[in-house]
Amino acid sequence: MPAFAESEYRDRIRRTRERMATVGLDTLVVADPANMNYLTGYDGWSFYTPQCVVVSLAEDDPLCIVRGMDRNGGLRTAFLPPDRVLGYPDAYVQASDRHPFAWVAAELDRRGLGRGRIGTEQDVYYFSPRAQAALETGLPNAHFADASLLVNWIRAVKSETELALMSQAARIAERAMTAAYDAIEPGVRQCDVAATIYSAQIAGTAEFGGDYPAFVPLLPTGIGTSTPHLTWTDEPFVAETATILELSGCRHRYHCPMARTLYLGTPPAAVRATEEVVLAGLQAALDAARSGATCEEVEAAWRRVAARGGVTKESRIGYAVGLNYPPDWGEHTMSLRPGDRTVLEPNMTLHAILGIWGDAWGIEISECFKVGPTGAETFCDFPRELFIKR
Repeated sequence: MPAFAESEYRDRIRRTRERMATVGLDTLVVADPANMNYLTGYDGWSFYTPQCVVVSLAEDDPLCIVRGMDRNGGLRTAFLPPDRVLGYPDAYVQASDRHPFAWVAAELDRRGLGRGRIGTEQDVYYFSPRAQAALETGLPNAHFADASLLVNWIRAVKSETELALMSQAARIAERAMTAAYDAIEPGVRQCDVAATIYSAQIAGTAEFGGDYPAFVPLLPTGIGTSTPHLTWTDEPFVAETATILELSGCRHRYHCPMARTLYLGTPPAAVRATEEVVLAGLQAALDAARSGATCEEVEAAWRRVAARGGVTKESRIGYAVGLNYPPDWGEHTMSLRPGDRTVLEPNMTLHAILGIWGDAWGIEISECFKVGPTGAETFCDFPRELFIKR
């Protein structure tokens, strides 16, 4: 069953078609699995093979085109009528002499959609140069344009139903972070803690279960905390070291990420001093994240605090977040960094993450939030501090 009412999907399609008309597109080929899900409800671990949703100004309902064996998955999860869910033959799968988007091109041409201006998502993980070439070869009378973020920007402002799912994801994230804190001890293997986190993420709560998040749990420990994107090994945790925990709850593909740092022992003075700056700077950024502010103004609030504390950070401090599939829970639109003048609107959702990484240690603390009239409204209710276990 789709996660949303048909009326919500149809409103999303309406807004997509309005945007297509504004930028001069007749047809849009959507290959990002998050955008496919957003427009139709389609949900399956089938994105490792080419698939798409096609939205046209000439037809009322989109087409959902997947591998033939996954068509029943489309009938099960998408709101579309059966004749709008298509499956291409398996002979096209991972074949050197043909490509699934050649079949898509032929189908679009057969339906009279092979002319005009066609938008494709040319900068997404699951749409390859070969897929683009197959469409261009199969539709020689069409003109192609890059429409990579068209649907992503429509997703930026969340509905009340979407916000409710992110709130449920927050409850899962809280449980997963608590499980990680309880499990990490000197001598405990990193992989065993990762298993504990996964169990909490998938089990969810007594009221609702969890989905697989778009990111694996990130668990850099010791000198590994000098960089953000390490996972785990089978080595044990060691006393007098820090561990960064970045994880998320996920509910119907909607995420609520959270990062915290745990120290086993007595943290050095430099770590505690950086914690103080990070906490003050994060709060300043959250206070600044009100509707009408720009992304760069939110980042500037952090930067002023950081400058007073002698802390520098070159990378962005946050990004849009919500619906997604592996390998990323970010939405690839706005970022909290200098130069991003995106104006924040009510119910936009972002992940503000303050990560400071030195040569030998690091610290991360974050909050996922929605934009409110007077500042950020955080999803998680979880202590915001450097956790210490002695």
